[in-house]
Amino acid sequence: MPPSLPARVLFGAAYYHEYQLSDRLDEDLDLMKAAHFTVIRVGESVWSTWEPRNGEFSLEWLQPVLDGAHARGIRVILGTPTYAVPPWLQKLHPEIAAERRTGQPLHWGGRQETDYSNPEFRVFAERIIRAVVGRYADHPAVVGFQLDNEPGMELFHNAGAFQGFVERLKAKYGDTETLNREWGLTYWSHRIAEWDELWVPDGNTLPQYDLAWRQYQADLTTEFISWQADIVREYSRSDQFVTTCIAYSRPAMDDADVAIALDVTAGNLYYGMQDHLASDRELVPIEPWTTTGVWGLYRQADRIFSTKQSRFLVTETNAQSIGGSDQNYPPYPGQLMQAALAFVSRGAAMVEYWHWHSLHFGTETYWGGILPHSQRPGRIYREVAEIGAALAALGTSLDGYEPDADVTLIYSHDSKWAFEFSPPLHTPDNRPDRLSYQRIFDAFYRGVIEAGAQARIVHASQLAGRDAADVAAAHPILVVPALYIADDDELAFLRDYAEAGGHLVLGIRTGYGDEEARARPAVAPALLDRAAGVWYEEFSNLHEPVTVHGTEGFETSPRAQATGWADGLIVESAQVLAYYDHAQHGRFPAVTTAPAGRGRVTTVGTVPNAQLAADIARWLMPTPLGEVWLKSASGGITVASGTTPGRGRTWFLHNWSSDPAHVRTPHAVIDRITDARHTAGERLSLEPWTCLVLADEYTAIHS
Repeated sequence: MPPSLPARVLFGAAYYHEYQLSDRLDEDLDLMKAAHFTVIRVGESVWSTWEPRNGEFSLEWLQPVLDGAHARGIRVILGTPTYAVPPWLQKLHPEIAAERRTGQPLHWGGRQETDYSNPEFRVFAERIIRAVVGRYADHPAVVGFQLDNEPGMELFHNAGAFQGFVERLKAKYGDTETLNREWGLTYWSHRIAEWDELWVPDGNTLPQYDLAWRQYQADLTTEFISWQADIVREYSRSDQFVTTCIAYSRPAMDDADVAIALDVTAGNLYYGMQDHLASDRELVPIEPWTTTGVWGLYRQADRIFSTKQSRFLVTETNAQSIGGSDQNYPPYPGQLMQAALAFVSRGAAMVEYWHWHSLHFGTETYWGGILPHSQRPGRIYREVAEIGAALAALGTSLDGYEPDADVTLIYSHDSKWAFEFSPPLHTPDNRPDRLSYQRIFDAFYRGVIEAGAQARIVHASQLAGRDAADVAAAHPILVVPALYIADDDELAFLRDYAEAGGHLVLGIRTGYGDEEARARPAVAPALLDRAAGVWYEEFSNLHEPVTVHGTEGFETSPRAQATGWADGLIVESAQVLAYYDHAQHGRFPAVTTAPAGRGRVTTVGTVPNAQLAADIARWLMPTPLGEVWLKSASGGITVASGTTPGRGRTWFLHNWSSDPAHVRTPHAVIDRITDARHTAGERLSLEPWTCLVLADEYTAIHS
């Protein structure tokens, strides 16, 4: 039985006393205690401090940190330092360096430069894990362990990794003739007679090879984290959890697979602040690994929840500016509280900042911490302390909390990898858009949020073995944005889901490829065309957005547009909901719907812009859960909610704007933070960048 999460939401930051310029441990910990910290993360970045020379260990320096934290009631997550290899090891064994291209090792001087599938590296990694964890696993402050940090950063082209790939193919296909047939290696004379004729991935142009390569690389990460988990559990207590720190943009990562070996999901959630969170602004992300917009913030949190379909830990998030020295965008007053409570509303059981103090040296000198470079507590510290007080006031009221969802979206790593290799969309300057999958997925997700609904994300792999009728009952609306890689059983499941009473929504490229990334020899969407009442065999990229108009019963916004893509849908028995305002593409419908058994299949033949996506979501879910609040709310307000066993529903109302907002209570509620009671119909005011946490029922929960 895995350890349970604490009943109260954990709150804190990564703390690196070893990075401080002076010994201010007691001062730092006292400030943390005053800010209502309940957890810190330590130790994961300093292998060369733990082991300054080969076999020479220095383990006692952390003891005062753990003792001081424990004395103040602050728990500790202890990290294994395997992602930051010491100079002596890279000098002793240069062959462990990761290769981004065959025979071209990464230069040292950053982090995560190591091929962690290398057996020689594993010897040293196991030794340091056992030394650190063995020394501190029994400390009463240690609540859990973080394995490595943001694994999956590199695709290993090392000789050993490639040989492992070949051995995997031998095990799967048995002989080269089977591989030749399944991958279509007759193409361009790629047939192989012996396994040693398989080429290295650097010059590969075949999508079948690339998909298998990406799946293998993700499995290397899964195996590495599972290997560490087994070692740590030899020392950990039954009340200590084991996790890793997931960066969801990593190329060699299948988070749902990695999490099987973990007790709880932990992820890093970085987002654009300032006007990136304004409800009336449209900005591009500052970095590809961040998001923009309120919908992007929620999407990141919902992705972390999706990893194990359970509450999660936020191991890193913004305190001040993030990114490089030229990207200085600290939060507007109130935005940190807004974001923290948004994470909690989507299932976060911990909010932890990266990091406590702004570093005075190193690559991340201008990645702002809670304390500025002066080390004097300022505005950010005061706002963080207010968040700590709010979470303390929530007490145990969210123990067992599960976020609500009006619409469920299916996520597919295989399809994402396939689209990175063969993108269906292009960028504005006509280059292949390697982020096509995320672009398509985000279009539908954003529509759900901006229609006032809430979303749940489920991995395609998490549906395996489930009963279609059970899924239809649990997830009555299932959006499949771009399930390009799918076997016959997966597509049959989607058909059965609709016939069992679910509303299935198909996006572009769904059902087009099979499990080997081969285009199916059938009209699309394969195995779903009859249920959908529509099919296609031609499709077109759109260089410019095309206006879309709705038919009777399907209302479209004035700026509703199709972007990037248009399927040439041929209607058999479906009803047309929307069409293109275009001389040629207007021959085909943009959106159709058809009854299927006890359910329905709706087909969206394009990538909808924000307005069209919201129109689709409103049609799918005309009265989402939050509508009871939104119908009386002024602009800029979003609603998120969830239920707690025995305590009813909790509502999180956010004002994402610089203007005051208001809403009327649909029924009697109590403020979870202030204990103020509000009667039905009462007008509540939300100041700029503020959030209310309200409960339908009140139980004496504060201790």
